[in-house]
Amino acid sequence: MQASQYAFTVLTTTYNRVDVLKRAYASLAAQTYRDFEWLVVDDGSTDATREQVLAWAAESAFPIRYVWQENAHKKTAFNHGVREARGELLVVLDDDDELTRDTLARLKKIWDAIGDEQRGNFIGVTGLCARPDGKVVGDLFPADVFDCPAAEMALKHRVRGEKFGCQRVDVLRQFPFPEDVPGFVPESFVWWAISRAGYLNRFVNQVVRVYHPTPGSLSDRRQAGNRHAVGLYLLNWITLQHHAASFWYDPMTFTMTAARFTRFARSAQRAGHGDVIGRYPLTQPFSRLMVWLTWPLGWVLYERHKRERGSKAA
Repeated sequence: MQASQYAFTVLTTTYNRVDVLKRAYASLAAQTYRDFEWLVVDDGSTDATREQVLAWAAESAFPIRYVWQENAHKKTAFNHGVREARGELLVVLDDDDELTRDTLARLKKIWDAIGDEQRGNFIGVTGLCARPDGKVVGDLFPADVFDCPAAEMALKHRVRGEKFGCQRVDVLRQFPFPEDVPGFVPESFVWWAISRAGYLNRFVNQVVRVYHPTPGSLSDRRQAGNRHAVGLYLLNWITLQHHAASFWYDPMTFTMTAARFTRFARSAQRAGHGDVIGRYPLTQPFSRLMVWLTWPLGWVLYERHKRERGSKAA
């Protein structure tokens, strides 16, 4: 395996967002830890993104690489970035967000503290996000330092809200996002697959990212209509197919997951994506039973959403 050139690759995927990229660039320029590169994967922008990033690259005190691809969605840009990364650890910085001045320094210190003999069992480090006013987004972790798989943190400990950190590039290359699925694919598709492979995360109650919710980002998926039906089907399928034991941690949430599985399966079929459902069928016996028991609720959710979309279109 080729040795890494940097401790970190900071990956930013972007599409026609040159107006907000300057915030990400400024936060990287202010980092106290300097062993990193900034890799910008442009998902087919038609604005001045290329010119601006290349201008920064010509004057920056840290290395910047610009990679362009034809528009193919964030998941494809992410996979492209992982393949291109020259760092040991990947930090995914959204084009409209920023790091704290010491984010990379703290992530490196936390990662090194795991120890050489244990580090092979870990995928990376995950910390907290805060809004510009300093308020932490979502829940804290169960302890200030807590080691467990990402799926366990979400399903057993039920920690919610935006989180942020770094992951090993060599492991990420083994778990790409599926590019044959149209549109949005939930991040849990990758992170929980890594969990099932036995990798741990070190979770820390430290703010390492300033989160700016901005409409129009590549990760904006608030519209839960047919455009994101396949991804939202997969979001529920992952829990039902691979993590049925989570029922015992939170029966009500699992029950609603089963109902939403029906709701988004119908939406995906209506949008013409039945082939994706065929590639990702639900075969787990207990979960199939739960979907059957909650089918009436799932159908009601589907019909209600269809009526709401119809009334908005009118």
